[in-house]
Amino acid sequence: MGYTELDHLRDKEPIVAKIYERLITELQKFASLKVEPKKTSIHLVNRFGFAGVYTRKEYINLEVHLKRKLTSKRVSKVEQASANRYHHTIRLSGVKEVDKELLSWLREAYDLKK
Repeated sequence: MGYTELDHLRDKEPIVAKIYERLITELQKFASLKVEPKKTSIHLVNRFGFAGVYTRKEYINLEVHLKRKLTSKRVSKVEQASANRYHHTIRLSGVKEVDKELLSWLREAYDLKK
């Protein structure tokens, strides 16, 4: 069975769709973006996946892949995936959280996967 973006937004609060739409719109300004909905998440792909969107009832968990460990209060979880790869989870509860800082991390992740 194939999954769609709408599958991930179904039965969520309206704010989740607004955050997601803002995120994709902002990413498309600097990225040739491929969106690949999977069973449990939506993968954001350059040549390789650089981020993942995990929709929840009232918010989004955004996982960003970087070669360094972020030290920010916005990061709720960090997993070291390999010697020089870190997966950062950032909870997005509002549209304004898709800001310059977040987009700079996403751009860094995007550029890493070129």
